[in-house]
Amino acid sequence: MGQDSPEADSSDSADESTERVRTTKRTFLQGTGATLGAGMVPVGASSAFERSNVASPSNAVAEAADGMVSSVHPQATEAGVEVLENGGNAIDTAVAVQFALNVVQPHSSGIGGGGFTLVYSAAEDEITAIDNRERAPLGAQPDMFLDNQGEEVPFFDRHTNGKAVGVPGTLKAADVAVKRFGRTPLDELLQPAIELAAPGGRTVTVDEFLAGSIADNVDDGALTPTAREVFAPGGDPLEAGDELVQSDLADTLRTIRDDGIGSFYKGEIAEDIAETVQGAARSRKTGGSMTVDDLGRYNVAITRPTYETYDGDAHEITVRTMRSPTSGGYVIAQILALLESFDLAQYDRRSFDVYHRLIEAFQLAFADRNEYLGDEEFVDIPWQGLLDDEYVDARRRIIDPETATSATREPGDPFAHQPGGQYYTSPRDIEQAKHDGNASGARNGKGNEPRTNSAVAHPGQTTHFTTADAEGNVVSWTSTIEQLFGSGIMVPGRGFMLNNELTDFDATPGGPNEVQPEKRPLSSTSPTIVTRDGDPFLTVGSPGGWSIIHTVSQILLNVAEFGMDIDDAIAEPRVYSATGTWVDAENGVPDDAVDELNAAGHDVSTVDSIGNAQSILVKEDGGYVGVADHRRNGSAGSPS
Repeated sequence: MGQDSPEADSSDSADESTERVRTTKRTFLQGTGATLGAGMVPVGASSAFERSNVASPSNAVAEAADGMVSSVHPQATEAGVEVLENGGNAIDTAVAVQFALNVVQPHSSGIGGGGFTLVYSAAEDEITAIDNRERAPLGAQPDMFLDNQGEEVPFFDRHTNGKAVGVPGTLKAADVAVKRFGRTPLDELLQPAIELAAPGGRTVTVDEFLAGSIADNVDDGALTPTAREVFAPGGDPLEAGDELVQSDLADTLRTIRDDGIGSFYKGEIAEDIAETVQGAARSRKTGGSMTVDDLGRYNVAITRPTYETYDGDAHEITVRTMRSPTSGGYVIAQILALLESFDLAQYDRRSFDVYHRLIEAFQLAFADRNEYLGDEEFVDIPWQGLLDDEYVDARRRIIDPETATSATREPGDPFAHQPGGQYYTSPRDIEQAKHDGNASGARNGKGNEPRTNSAVAHPGQTTHFTTADAEGNVVSWTSTIEQLFGSGIMVPGRGFMLNNELTDFDATPGGPNEVQPEKRPLSSTSPTIVTRDGDPFLTVGSPGGWSIIHTVSQILLNVAEFGMDIDDAIAEPRVYSATGTWVDAENGVPDDAVDELNAAGHDVSTVDSIGNAQSILVKEDGGYVGVADHRRNGSAGSPS
């Protein structure tokens, strides 16, 4: 995490890890070498849904003994199930699902983007994180999203130009994952996606979510002409029920199949990507700086996940998710730590008492997130201070049990609880500190300047999927191109969309999440593997920008604190709040609870949905329950 943080090594023994859990329930360790047991944990089978081997979108829960896939789209799930049936393991399966999603959900995921991946290897008995977050090109500058007057460029203009495009990581992650953990050649795992994309192959029908996304992006002019030719042929947006054919994408996937990923990062596809990004001015206001060298320099980072132990009324669980540059692991950990001693199970799950405490904890955690977090390769993150017992206790005492308070929306000072003092990991920050005459570097050398973040007004979209096999391997993977259709830029002749992930940086320079060359923008992505008694228990993740953190946190609480089965835990209505007095509440939140929240000073709006989780739960006998969130047309499936 930084120079004095525990890195991905084996210096922490299992006994040491156990001792830390005994001394404090709020254990948040980076890069532990503690091993996981091979046994499975008991869980009561849910009766909320009828079980089937391959669940339909209307009944997206499946149960099986020898493997499971859960994704946002039935055809992506089917592609994964085929790999399992043909002898592939969970890692092979996840890669096939990712490629299929590029075809059936091209507005949310694909080789033009990146993400974060957790792999539990049963043979190695540990969890490995594969960070495939996009990076800024070498030509990126801290002020590149400001106009000539020093004002922020409007978000629409920022995200629909070449400057927004980060160097993609998804394809490199797929290649590394298969080489490190899989057993099926990458070319075979590409084949289902090729058949889905090619004319005369497997028919892909536009669903309602994709149709709505196409219509919105055509209407506001977000898509380049190349993209409109695919998604609005003849000028008319494809509608639900129409067939989606992507000939150029099929050809690109064939090239990668035949020539390897080098064609994407150093060869002909890389040249086309760089030319498209730089030449975006032909259809956008501004082109980007990405070069073939930027693509060739890219590599994934192999790390260890963060973890937080939560001692709930129903289960004591250990939550393992991603470290920087995503904020998910740290913020989920702090939310759970803030809520643990409230004993939420004493209240009705849909009561004011629970919702109010959730909202206030969300706001405390996000105040710290937005003040202190960024890419750990460039800035000093006070991750130990954020989870220090004394600090968490002090932050919790800010919460008034009866009313909303503005104090929850102010950041604390975790550096006061961070061992070793603050330091720098970026040469630029060192020079800035010298310039400021502040060698110790308050707030990463830039002071407490106000910054804006567009995550609320312009929430990104993404996709989460998860797989498991008969050997006990498990994958939890969240993949994204940021906004729906990313930057709106499709690479001509190649058929895939390019991300707009660099808009996840703060547009105004000065904070830990400012743009810098080769830096990774802060994310909220939270692919999660939960263990209980050291054994794999469940996976979970979601799309939704900032609300990913809220979705995952509430599902974990529903299981660990309230004892819900996993399908009920995912179906439970959610709330979402991060900054200001605003609160989003799903329709299922009771009216009387909404009234109480409003009376307490929250400004509640009712929304149709928050997040879209996919999950796999490990049963007592080693089998699996797969769940796809009812909020979209997802699917869980297993070998027949």
